[in-house]
Amino acid sequence: MRLLSLACALALGLSSVAASAATPAAKVQGSEAIVSKTLANGLKIIVWPDHDIPNANYYTFYKVGSRNEYPGITGLAHYFEHMMFNGTTRRAPGEFDRTMEAAGGSNNASTSNDLTIYTDWFPSSALQTIFDLEGDRMANLSFDPKVIESERGVVYSERRSSVDNDNFGTLLEQLQATAFTAHPYQFPTIGWPSDIEHWKLEDLKKFFKTYYAPNNAVLVIAGDVDPAQVFALADKYLAPLQKQPEPAPITTIEPEQQGERRIVVERADAQSPIVAYAFHSGLGAGSKDYPTLELLTTVLSQGDSSRLHQRLVEKEQAAVQAGAFTDQGFDPGLLTVYAMLPPGGDMAKVETLLDDELARIARDGVTAEELAKARNLKASSFWRGMATINGKARALGTYEVFQGDYRKLFDAPAAYDAVAAADVQALAKKILRIQNRTTGLLKPVATAPSADNKEGAQ
Repeated sequence: MRLLSLACALALGLSSVAASAATPAAKVQGSEAIVSKTLANGLKIIVWPDHDIPNANYYTFYKVGSRNEYPGITGLAHYFEHMMFNGTTRRAPGEFDRTMEAAGGSNNASTSNDLTIYTDWFPSSALQTIFDLEGDRMANLSFDPKVIESERGVVYSERRSSVDNDNFGTLLEQLQATAFTAHPYQFPTIGWPSDIEHWKLEDLKKFFKTYYAPNNAVLVIAGDVDPAQVFALADKYLAPLQKQPEPAPITTIEPEQQGERRIVVERADAQSPIVAYAFHSGLGAGSKDYPTLELLTTVLSQGDSSRLHQRLVEKEQAAVQAGAFTDQGFDPGLLTVYAMLPPGGDMAKVETLLDDELARIARDGVTAEELAKARNLKASSFWRGMATINGKARALGTYEVFQGDYRKLFDAPAAYDAVAAADVQALAKKILRIQNRTTGLLKPVATAPSADNKEGAQ
């Protein structure tokens, strides 16, 4: 896997005092130059010219992830993250990277529950080369049996390192699979081991044709480019791609959880316990209340002055790390809270401390200072993103796919400034309930002596 990451969350709040919802959109220099076009085959292209440096970014957002999988083919979206770099009918495996690097470019990719994202960084002089490469792998991806088996082994090895041999990865996978009983968010992005072993060639071809179609993608280019040139190259290299039938919609709605679920993962190779809670947030990334969820998460976990760090790490010294994160997806996801304990740490005590801190924020709410800090952290994140062509391209694509309109990116300041302390408290009350929680405990256990060792000890 090139890179597995959570999609970036963008927010803004410059003032310590909540502003009116009518706060004007963020004035980002050069944003008035953004133009977009949708090809006849359904591919939407967004271009943000920025001539500060002679470089550009090319992002392709495919609306496919583990959300679009089912038992038997879990992990295929992530698998194609590998296969898309492994040859076409025109280019041998490895040639994509070699050609791009020879032109001064580099690339990466990531897969999540909802999206697979490919990005290229390159000097703007290489724009036509990039279009040629990207158009080729969208139209002519190779399904060589030897390459398929080789990459199957690579993915399985990656699963061992990131999940099977990683305590936190194992716990999060089990937590997600337990928290969701109906929705496909229960499936791990990397895939279940037996599925990885048994994907068939027809599975791969069907999945690729369905989801790697131009009408299931958004292309964003930011940097030292001329929109007219971008659209001309798109007409040459991408417009000939065939539109495909729309993928089947995901209609499953996760039933409301009726009581706490608990799992215990016992690991003989673990040195330190982990406690994690997964709460159903009830919010997708496109929800009007999603900014409130992000601010709640920020108050709980971002920085050494956050509530969880101060209580569990600094004051009680019951954990060495404590944090929280939210899912950003098309459908309602999870708010996950976790604590990493020192070797021999008291898991029951940490649960009690987490329960008390989460109940306190639901009961008493957040202070004006905490809300101001959360807004300021979001502000710095927003402006750091707007300062680079990479940040601009990723932000535009993220808002386009999740919000349905890239222009909503510039309404983020008003959305975050409009969140009041009472809104954060109300959401905390709604979400942070034991009945809405799946609790996961990773428990180190002693290794049982082998038969040989038993005999040797006699």
